[in-house]
Amino acid sequence: MSEKFNNLQKKINIKFKNLNYLKNSVTHKSYDSINNYEKLEFLGDRILGLVISKKLIELYPNEKEGVLDKKLASLVNKNRCLEVAKIIELEKYILIGNKNKIENKIENKIIADSIEALIGAIYYDKGHEASEKFILNMWKKFINSSELLIVDPKTKLQEYSLKKFKSLPIYKLVSSSGPKHKPKFTISVKLKDTKIFVGFGDSKKKAEQNAANKLLNNIINKWFGQITDTYYQKTNLVKIP
Repeated sequence: MSEKFNNLQKKINIKFKNLNYLKNSVTHKSYDSINNYEKLEFLGDRILGLVISKKLIELYPNEKEGVLDKKLASLVNKNRCLEVAKIIELEKYILIGNKNKIENKIENKIIADSIEALIGAIYYDKGHEASEKFILNMWKKFINSSELLIVDPKTKLQEYSLKKFKSLPIYKLVSSSGPKHKPKFTISVKLKDTKIFVGFGDSKKKAEQNAANKLLNNIINKWFGQITDTYYQKTNLVKIP
């Protein structure tokens, strides 16, 4: 066990004074109901948000708060945490009860939670400066690419709806099914002058994005069709169906 944690310390280039912090950061509650990563993950999540927020303000001092918020959301989320955790192969070090493994693999959410818990462990053992250094090093390539951030469909649809109708899109949960480890969500969305569009995903957020993307594509296609019709009318060309 000690060799396992020595390897992890080498991988992240941090030597812990108290190895219990490191061990707890990769211990799921199914393995140990008392000494596990839950509180460290809670702390690490807040530290991660603080450090990334500060860095974004430094990089983009003239950027609007709304844009910074979108950049932050793209950098601090479970999918991004999972990507970072995979870089150091954190899943190899996680202690977990067998019932929480799916086909002998650890759930992505647990892996993502563990990287945040590791940040919390570094903070407790080495202080804020060390945790900040770790975050900026591990998130470096993602922060650098944040300048090229593409706004997600849900945000685009919200901006469109507010601008045109002064109201937000209406999302509704249509159904949820499947086992706990592999759920399926169906969510609908509509604007004031549109029909209902339905999206699917393994989380509510993904289903909403899928539905928003379909509605946006419909708006774009309708707009493009109107432009095309106008063009043919003005040029007297025959439109081929």
